[in-house]
Amino acid sequence: QLRLVESGGGLAQYGESLRLSCAASGFNLNDYTVAWFRQSPGKEREGVSCISANDGSTFTIDSLKDRFTISRDSANNTVYLQMNNLKPGDTAVYYCAADSNHGERPPYYSLRSSFESWGQGTRVVVGS
Repeated sequence: QLRLVESGGGLAQYGESLRLSCAASGFNLNDYTVAWFRQSPGKEREGVSCISANDGSTFTIDSLKDRFTISRDSANNTVYLQMNNLKPGDTAVYYCAADSNHGERPPYYSLRSSFESWGQGTRVVVGS
């Protein structure tokens, strides 16, 4: 059974950093395009960052690209989201998602596509 588990969320203060992890079990995450999404209270879910299975290329939305970085740890079957200089507006539940069918699609387009597997989310709260 394919399973994604997010971890690393919690309470952070303005300007601090957190690293979220998306660990996979039951499948080789290296064969999947993986993305991070977030949903803030009262807002729609937002695509944040994506890493391609095809060539490891990445994309992070413009508003976050200076602070957030996605990376893959192949040995540990995990994808990370490094979040620096956190702000209260980053408060959200963060979800990772994976899909094996994105092929050579650039991560910019993958982030706007559907994903077949989702984790349960990890909550991030940033205080001021």
